[in-house]
Amino acid sequence: MRLSCYALPLLLGLGLTLGPALPALATNKTEAISIDADSVVVTEHRTQINGQRFSYKAYTGTQPVWDDNGHPTATLFYTYYQRTDIKDNSKRPLLISFNGGPGSASVWMHIAYTGPKALIIDSEGYPIQPYGVKTNPYSVLDVADIVFVNPVNTGYSRVLPGPDGKMPSREQQQKMFFGVNADVNYLAGWINSFVTRYERWPSPKFLIGESYGTTRVAGLALALQNNQWMYLNGVILVSPTDIGIERQGPVKAANRLPYFAATAWYHQALPADLQQKDLYDILPEVENFTLNEYLPALARGNSLPAQDKQRIAEQVSRYSGISVQNVLRSNLDISTSYFWKELLRDRGQTVGRLDSRYLGIDKNDVGASPDYWAELTSWLHSFTPAINHYLRTELNYKTDIKYNMFGNVHPWDRSNDNTGENLRQAMAQNPYLRVLTQAGYYDGATNYFDAKYNMWQLDPSGKMKDRLSFKGYRSGHMMYLRYEDLKKSNDDLREFILQSLPAAGQPAKY
Repeated sequence: MRLSCYALPLLLGLGLTLGPALPALATNKTEAISIDADSVVVTEHRTQINGQRFSYKAYTGTQPVWDDNGHPTATLFYTYYQRTDIKDNSKRPLLISFNGGPGSASVWMHIAYTGPKALIIDSEGYPIQPYGVKTNPYSVLDVADIVFVNPVNTGYSRVLPGPDGKMPSREQQQKMFFGVNADVNYLAGWINSFVTRYERWPSPKFLIGESYGTTRVAGLALALQNNQWMYLNGVILVSPTDIGIERQGPVKAANRLPYFAATAWYHQALPADLQQKDLYDILPEVENFTLNEYLPALARGNSLPAQDKQRIAEQVSRYSGISVQNVLRSNLDISTSYFWKELLRDRGQTVGRLDSRYLGIDKNDVGASPDYWAELTSWLHSFTPAINHYLRTELNYKTDIKYNMFGNVHPWDRSNDNTGENLRQAMAQNPYLRVLTQAGYYDGATNYFDAKYNMWQLDPSGKMKDRLSFKGYRSGHMMYLRYEDLKKSNDDLREFILQSLPAAGQPAKY
């Protein structure tokens, strides 16, 4: 059943020329494609998750963003899953999910991590045909309702014309939507409207963000409290960015080494004695060296004695799989792009950026960086057909608007990124609020040791240390694509949600 409210058409002016294979739709004219700015399609489903059988509804639709004058400025596409055998939603957690980019749709966690459907891929995350989705037996829908939100220009979300019927200029759009703080501001208002519409104000609320989505949810934690008067129980940072926490120079360079070691171990590029150990036995050793020897050596620069530089280079080589000669040529500072190209150069292969388990092949083996990202092409290979088919055939949401896996949101204004500090302040103001960080050991874009560093610097006083937790996985940026970690990461998330619910009568106070 499709319900349209307000029916504000969004005219995109995209021309389609359809060939003779579809005579009923054939046209030689350029036609405008429209999508209702306020609409919802409701479908009913049954599933079995975490050993429980239950029914749920999926609400798939669009909901506007309004300006201060009550005029709709954009419409956001969302999918909301609600378990239907729960009599009292006041105690039922609501998980609000964002992906990153910026400019990425919510597709990734929607049909591969927390949602009731999981991507059809092999056990390590590689595409297989036929494309599509299947039941996700580890989804957290058993313990929390979930809404997947697509920011402006991602998925089916789009900017709307102004009161004069004209589209705002690119500069106006950037000020309204495309920047760290603009993004947080309009999404906080949208969440308020969503929670009000679906009567979820009494419910415990959680935000989960992946990659740039961690910047988004870190900022939203305080914006929701201070501007919408909405308090959270938890924030989950999946493969986090720097969330505005400074890590440049020696810190940035040193923090890469544990990731290098994990990737080199995976590809059996370490010395035999290290290769014989388990990953979890190697990483603490590398982390200790990174903090206590490598970082101070990098900080010393050209004041580091030659014999010490040689010793550090040999140890970095031992842990990274990069030759001592090339470590020295890099002045001990190995760039990630060079590592992705160099590690398996002798085998004629490159390693992926977001997930370094994935292998690529370049036109030439010389060079300082790979030709393409092997993991991203693999993911788009399987995700794109799956989400387009799933939305139309199972959720019955039909539109000719293009589903943007990645949308045009650039240039993105990254100035005044205080999202990490905002998250710290939100935690300080709200004794209920807890934070979980999840990261894959083979992620070279937002590496796991940077994620740990964020956690250490988020609360330097240590007064809220017991409300911060970290979980690592033998996978990459989207750790849940590896089937073993799909279960583990959802189990960790489920445990975090349940542990973040206060006991009956427990007040929010210090």
